[in-house]
Amino acid sequence: MLKCKVPLSAFISFKFYSVVACAMQNISIAIYLRIAALSTAALCLLFVANNILIFWWGWPGINVLFAHMGWFGLDSLRRPLTDIQFFLGWLQVLFYAGTCAGIGMFVLRSQERTLIADSEVLNAFVSYIIRSAFWAVLLIGVVDMTISFLRVEGLLRQIGGDGFAKELGRSAFRGVYVHYPLIVISFVIGYFTRTLGFIWLALLIVIAELLIVITRFVFSYEQAFMGDLVRFWYAGLFLFASAYTLIQEGHVRVDILYTGFSERGKAWSNVLGTLFLGIPLCWIILTRGLWGKSNLINAPLLTYEVTQSGYGLYVKYIMAGFLLVYAVSMMIQFVSYFLSNAAILIREPGAHPHEKHHAL
Repeated sequence: MLKCKVPLSAFISFKFYSVVACAMQNISIAIYLRIAALSTAALCLLFVANNILIFWWGWPGINVLFAHMGWFGLDSLRRPLTDIQFFLGWLQVLFYAGTCAGIGMFVLRSQERTLIADSEVLNAFVSYIIRSAFWAVLLIGVVDMTISFLRVEGLLRQIGGDGFAKELGRSAFRGVYVHYPLIVISFVIGYFTRTLGFIWLALLIVIAELLIVITRFVFSYEQAFMGDLVRFWYAGLFLFASAYTLIQEGHVRVDILYTGFSERGKAWSNVLGTLFLGIPLCWIILTRGLWGKSNLINAPLLTYEVTQSGYGLYVKYIMAGFLLVYAVSMMIQFVSYFLSNAAILIREPGAHPHEKHHAL
């Protein structure tokens, strides 16, 4: 009789993969959808956080680490990484790996949660981001306009002295000591408030434009900061409201085919549109805008770029950041939209096609 000896390690490996395969078969499709969706939202935020670490704090970045290691065919670095840079690079790798692992563990430990529940959490998080962003553009607009007015009229030197007035004339100083603290305050206010203020911001834009007309044609007075304020608020209104409009089904659709679809057909359309159009578009904005120092979002933010008019608002670099807020909020909202429509497709209890979420 022929006997075949099987190594113990092979037997253990076979049993391990058998257990894993059996466990994967017992996991519902909702688990996979939740892991994929939440990982996408988390990696989006982590990508932005890593961008700050790289270009503001001097961390090397994963691509630089891999180039240093000679992996994935990347060109070798002209100057090898130092020990601390090497450590920070691997720490960034662990951030990504740990985030994905943490999301997986969270989803597996909360299998009773529904797609709708995760969608509502993401809605609430996007709502917080947008609320805070609206407060930021309101506070920064009013404060920066006041500083510019005092500077134009020569009153700033009388209030704070020549040195202080000169410092406020530098965009970097005004950004660090005026704009960024106001942004922090805005996120605190956004946490305690539950209104977005679309109507109020639109009203403020109308009032600001009306003041320009009155002061120009009645008093023959006009300054650059007045037009800058309107553009600043106007850009914020449209870019920040996009995620809210998405969840409220307010975006204009070409409803030649969509209106005739069944509810499941509409859900399929929304899921596929999110996967192949919405989320990739947001990733393109993030990667093209944040990949290097000279890219369209990073460059203005790093240099505190302002308009050519020396007495206008010092907010041009913040308007570049509007694209970042737009991409992040839309990315997370697309993920939420994907989950709510996927819940319809898998016939999850509590998924109502006609019910709009009002978490925003």
